[in-house]
Amino acid sequence: MADVRRVGLTGGIATGKSYVRARFDALGVPTIDADTLAREAVAPGSTGLAAVVEQFGPGVLGASGALDRRTLASIVFADPDARRALEGIIHPYVRTRVDAWFRSLDPARHRFAVADIPLLFETGGDQEYDVVVVTACDPETQIRRIMAREPVTDAEARQRLAAQLPIEEKIRRADYVIRTDGTHEETDRQVLEVVNQLNRNA
Repeated sequence: MADVRRVGLTGGIATGKSYVRARFDALGVPTIDADTLAREAVAPGSTGLAAVVEQFGPGVLGASGALDRRTLASIVFADPDARRALEGIIHPYVRTRVDAWFRSLDPARHRFAVADIPLLFETGGDQEYDVVVVTACDPETQIRRIMAREPVTDAEARQRLAAQLPIEEKIRRADYVIRTDGTHEETDRQVLEVVNQLNRNA
Protein backbone atom coordinates (compact mmCIF):
# COMPACT_ATOMS: atom_id res chain seq x y z
CA MET A 1 0.00 0.00 0.00
CA ALA A 2 1.21 3.52 -0.80
CA ASP A 3 2.46 5.70 2.03
CA VAL A 4 0.39 8.52 3.44
CA ARG A 5 0.86 11.53 1.15
CA ARG A 6 2.87 14.28 2.83
CA VAL A 7 1.24 17.70 2.66
CA GLY A 8 3.31 20.64 3.83
CA LEU A 9 1.39 23.66 5.12
CA THR A 10 3.40 26.87 5.12
CA GLY A 11 3.16 30.60 4.52
CA GLY A 12 4.45 33.84 5.94
CA ILE A 13 4.33 34.75 9.61
CA ALA A 14 0.79 35.64 10.75
CA THR A 15 -0.87 34.42 7.55
CA GLY A 16 -3.28 32.12 9.39
CA LYS A 17 -1.44 28.79 9.28
CA SER A 18 -2.64 27.73 12.72
CA TYR A 19 -6.25 28.50 11.86
CA VAL A 20 -6.00 26.61 8.57
CA ARG A 21 -4.31 23.64 10.27
CA ALA A 22 -7.17 23.55 12.79
CA ARG A 23 -9.65 23.47 9.90
CA PHE A 24 -7.84 20.51 8.31
CA ASP A 25 -7.95 18.82 11.70
CA ALA A 26 -11.69 19.50 12.06
CA LEU A 27 -12.23 17.84 8.67
CA GLY A 28 -10.56 14.64 9.90
CA VAL A 29 -7.13 15.20 8.37
CA PRO A 30 -4.23 14.29 10.71
CA THR A 31 -2.02 17.32 11.40
CA ILE A 32 1.16 18.13 13.27
CA ASP A 33 2.55 21.53 14.26
CA ALA A 34 6.27 22.20 13.84
CA ASP A 35 6.10 25.22 16.18
CA THR A 36 5.00 22.93 19.02
CA LEU A 37 7.90 20.59 18.24
CA ALA A 38 10.31 23.54 18.06
CA ARG A 39 9.29 24.59 21.58
CA GLU A 40 9.74 20.98 22.70
CA ALA A 41 13.24 20.98 21.20
CA VAL A 42 14.38 23.72 23.59
CA ALA A 43 12.30 22.81 26.65
CA PRO A 44 13.99 23.08 30.07
CA GLY A 45 16.43 20.24 30.56
CA SER A 46 16.66 19.42 26.84
CA THR A 47 19.90 19.01 24.91
CA GLY A 48 18.49 21.61 22.49
CA LEU A 49 18.27 24.25 25.22
CA ALA A 50 21.81 23.43 26.35
CA ALA A 51 22.98 23.93 22.76
CA VAL A 52 21.16 27.28 22.52
CA VAL A 53 22.79 28.50 25.75
CA GLU A 54 26.20 27.35 24.50
CA GLN A 55 25.64 29.21 21.23
CA PHE A 56 24.07 32.43 22.54
CA GLY A 57 25.06 32.61 26.21
CA PRO A 58 23.06 32.40 29.47
CA GLY A 59 21.46 35.78 28.77
CA VAL A 60 18.82 34.02 26.64
CA LEU A 61 17.44 32.31 29.76
CA GLY A 62 14.71 33.79 31.94
CA ALA A 63 14.72 33.80 35.73
CA SER A 64 13.09 30.35 35.81
CA GLY A 65 15.81 28.82 33.64
CA ALA A 66 13.51 28.49 30.64
CA LEU A 67 14.27 30.10 27.29
CA ASP A 68 13.43 33.81 27.11
CA ARG A 69 11.91 33.79 23.62
CA ARG A 70 11.70 37.53 23.19
CA THR A 71 15.38 38.02 24.04
CA LEU A 72 16.39 35.24 21.66
CA ALA A 73 14.10 36.64 18.93
CA SER A 74 15.73 40.07 19.24
CA ILE A 75 19.09 38.40 18.52
CA VAL A 76 18.17 36.06 15.68
CA PHE A 77 15.90 38.41 13.73
CA ALA A 78 18.67 41.03 13.68
CA ASP A 79 21.44 38.64 12.58
CA PRO A 80 21.01 36.09 9.74
CA ASP A 81 24.02 34.08 10.97
CA ALA A 82 22.53 33.81 14.44
CA ARG A 83 19.20 32.76 12.93
CA ARG A 84 20.88 30.03 10.90
CA ALA A 85 22.71 28.81 14.01
CA LEU A 86 19.42 28.54 15.90
CA GLU A 87 17.78 26.75 12.97
CA GLY A 88 20.69 24.31 12.93
CA ILE A 89 19.86 23.35 16.51
CA ILE A 90 16.07 23.14 16.20
CA HIS A 91 15.29 21.97 12.68
CA PRO A 92 16.97 18.52 12.78
CA TYR A 93 14.92 17.66 15.88
CA VAL A 94 11.69 18.89 14.28
CA ARG A 95 12.36 17.06 11.02
CA THR A 96 13.07 13.77 12.82
CA ARG A 97 9.86 14.04 14.84
CA VAL A 98 7.75 14.94 11.80
CA ASP A 99 9.19 12.05 9.77
CA ALA A 100 8.42 9.61 12.57
CA TRP A 101 4.87 10.96 12.83
CA PHE A 102 4.19 10.47 9.11
CA ARG A 103 5.54 6.92 9.31
CA SER A 104 3.24 6.18 12.27
CA LEU A 105 0.07 6.96 10.27
CA ASP A 106 -1.99 4.17 8.71
CA PRO A 107 -2.37 4.70 4.93
CA ALA A 108 -5.51 2.55 5.00
CA ARG A 109 -7.18 5.18 7.17
CA HIS A 110 -5.56 8.39 5.92
CA ARG A 111 -4.76 9.21 2.30
CA PHE A 112 -2.81 12.29 3.30
CA ALA A 113 -1.72 14.24 6.38
CA VAL A 114 -0.65 17.82 6.99
CA ALA A 115 2.50 19.14 8.66
CA ASP A 116 2.46 22.85 9.52
CA ILE A 117 6.06 23.94 8.81
CA PRO A 118 6.54 27.74 8.91
CA LEU A 119 9.99 27.75 7.26
CA LEU A 120 9.36 24.93 4.78
CA PHE A 121 10.80 26.75 1.75
CA GLU A 122 13.53 28.57 3.67
CA THR A 123 15.01 25.27 4.91
CA GLY A 124 14.58 23.38 1.62
CA GLY A 125 12.12 21.04 3.32
CA ASP A 126 9.56 21.43 0.54
CA GLN A 127 11.49 18.79 -1.43
CA GLU A 128 10.32 16.20 1.12
CA TYR A 129 6.61 16.85 0.55
CA ASP A 130 4.22 15.61 -2.13
CA VAL A 131 2.06 18.73 -1.96
CA VAL A 132 2.63 22.22 -0.55
CA VAL A 133 -0.24 24.43 0.64
CA VAL A 134 0.55 28.10 1.28
CA THR A 135 -1.55 30.44 3.42
CA ALA A 136 -1.32 34.04 2.26
CA CYS A 137 -2.61 37.50 3.04
CA ASP A 138 -1.59 41.08 2.38
CA PRO A 139 1.78 41.96 4.06
CA GLU A 140 0.22 44.90 5.91
CA THR A 141 -2.34 42.48 7.35
CA GLN A 142 0.58 40.33 8.53
CA ILE A 143 2.13 43.35 10.28
CA ARG A 144 -1.14 44.18 12.05
CA ARG A 145 -1.61 40.57 13.15
CA ILE A 146 1.96 40.25 14.49
CA MET A 147 1.58 43.42 16.54
CA ALA A 148 -1.83 42.35 17.82
CA ARG A 149 -0.57 39.06 19.20
CA GLU A 150 2.95 39.96 20.38
CA PRO A 151 4.48 42.94 22.25
CA VAL A 152 6.59 44.10 19.30
CA THR A 153 7.02 47.42 17.52
CA ASP A 154 6.14 48.03 13.89
CA ALA A 155 9.86 47.91 13.04
CA GLU A 156 10.31 44.59 14.85
CA ALA A 157 7.29 43.12 13.06
CA ARG A 158 8.69 44.19 9.69
CA GLN A 159 12.07 42.73 10.63
CA ARG A 160 10.42 39.36 11.24
CA LEU A 161 8.62 39.57 7.92
CA ALA A 162 11.88 40.39 6.14
CA ALA A 163 13.55 37.30 7.64
CA GLN A 164 11.28 35.05 5.55
CA LEU A 165 10.89 34.52 1.83
CA PRO A 166 8.48 37.08 0.35
CA ILE A 167 4.92 35.75 0.37
CA GLU A 168 4.74 36.25 -3.43
CA GLU A 169 7.58 33.73 -3.84
CA LYS A 170 5.85 31.22 -1.57
CA ILE A 171 2.63 31.63 -3.58
CA ARG A 172 4.56 31.02 -6.80
CA ARG A 173 5.98 27.75 -5.46
CA ALA A 174 2.75 26.45 -3.90
CA ASP A 175 0.51 23.67 -5.22
CA TYR A 176 -2.47 25.27 -3.46
CA VAL A 177 -2.94 28.76 -2.02
CA ILE A 178 -5.42 29.59 0.73
CA ARG A 179 -6.08 33.32 1.10
CA THR A 180 -6.82 34.42 4.66
CA ASP A 181 -7.55 38.11 4.01
CA GLY A 182 -11.31 37.54 4.14
CA THR A 183 -13.75 36.06 6.62
CA HIS A 184 -13.30 32.76 8.44
CA GLU A 185 -16.12 31.37 6.30
CA GLU A 186 -14.21 32.23 3.13
CA THR A 187 -11.08 30.58 4.49
CA ASP A 188 -13.10 27.51 5.56
CA ARG A 189 -14.48 27.10 2.03
CA GLN A 190 -10.97 27.18 0.57
CA VAL A 191 -9.72 24.56 3.04
CA LEU A 192 -12.64 22.29 2.21
CA GLU A 193 -11.95 22.66 -1.52
CA VAL A 194 -8.27 21.75 -1.00
CA VAL A 195 -9.27 18.68 1.05
CA ASN A 196 -11.70 17.63 -1.68
CA GLN A 197 -9.07 18.03 -4.37
CA LEU A 198 -6.46 16.13 -2.35
CA ASN A 199 -8.95 13.31 -1.83
CA ARG A 200 -9.72 13.19 -5.55
CA ASN A 201 -6.02 13.12 -6.41
CA ALA A 202 -4.96 10.63 -3.73
